[in-house]
Amino acid sequence: MAAALRVLLAATWLWSGVVASAAQGYPSKPVRVVVGFPAGGPTDAIARIIAQKLTDNLGQQFFVENIGGAGGNTAAGQVARVTPDGYTIMAVSTGFVVNPSLYAKVPYDPIKDFAPVTLVAVSPNVVVVNPQVAAKTLPELVQLIRDNPGKYSFAGPGVGSTPHLGGELFRLAFKLDLVHVPFTGAGPAIQATVGGHTPIAFTALPPALSAVQSGQLRALGVASAERAAGLPDVPTFAEQGISNQDADTLTGIVAPAGTPKSIIELLHREIAAIVAQPDVKERLTTLGFKAVANTPDQFGARIRLEMDKWGNVVRDAKLRIE
Repeated sequence: MAAALRVLLAATWLWSGVVASAAQGYPSKPVRVVVGFPAGGPTDAIARIIAQKLTDNLGQQFFVENIGGAGGNTAAGQVARVTPDGYTIMAVSTGFVVNPSLYAKVPYDPIKDFAPVTLVAVSPNVVVVNPQVAAKTLPELVQLIRDNPGKYSFAGPGVGSTPHLGGELFRLAFKLDLVHVPFTGAGPAIQATVGGHTPIAFTALPPALSAVQSGQLRALGVASAERAAGLPDVPTFAEQGISNQDADTLTGIVAPAGTPKSIIELLHREIAAIVAQPDVKERLTTLGFKAVANTPDQFGARIRLEMDKWGNVVRDAKLRIE
């Protein structure tokens, strides 16, 4: 037993030395930035902005690799098990913290398997309606749905997405007879609402922005603490007397648990400096996002908060993906 313990301690010491050595002079080779979704979505777009800037600033290529499947679970499961040397990191969205409650089984634990680097940016959910819907405010929408039981549905970009859960939170809060109609992404959900097939949509801001600005949809409320830069005339939920309904789409960077603290701190400092640049802020605003770049500890606390919040909604709404 004593001999086995000595071997274990020696292996642990050797591994810590390897990791510490890897942290010196980082990065000394290309870094993989994994995105758990196909190219073209907001998580992918933000990951590519950050990766290009990190490449420019640190002298090694940061390249994006898209690994789709199971709402990001496939990619997260793979990244959770790579060597934690800083050469594989991951850009994650809100699904990263929702999926452990939503799916019967996921191949990762957001807390145990990952080290938070920073929450890069957030985008609020927004409630939009077809212009033929009579409601001009959220309270009017609530009353309209109550006066017409069984008539109204809302479009969302897939089961378990942040907009879907935001819609469920809204439905539960007001005990509404309101049915979710899932689509294969935000684009089809928006188009269905523009066409009047679904009168209401809960969506992240970016895919709805142009339709609202062109008058194809009417935005009734923004689910955040402050108004969105892209829709400055649209009031928040709280401004309309509706509390505890904030629903952000998050985009952040995490690394496998055990990644050297010095690398985590370096990446946080670099990304915080990147998102503070005016050109990056402008690009994020165009995408419908607000720059954040908080500390690893703050991002870790936000991950726990979001897991608890949306886990409760998943359970209360009796949602489950086997």
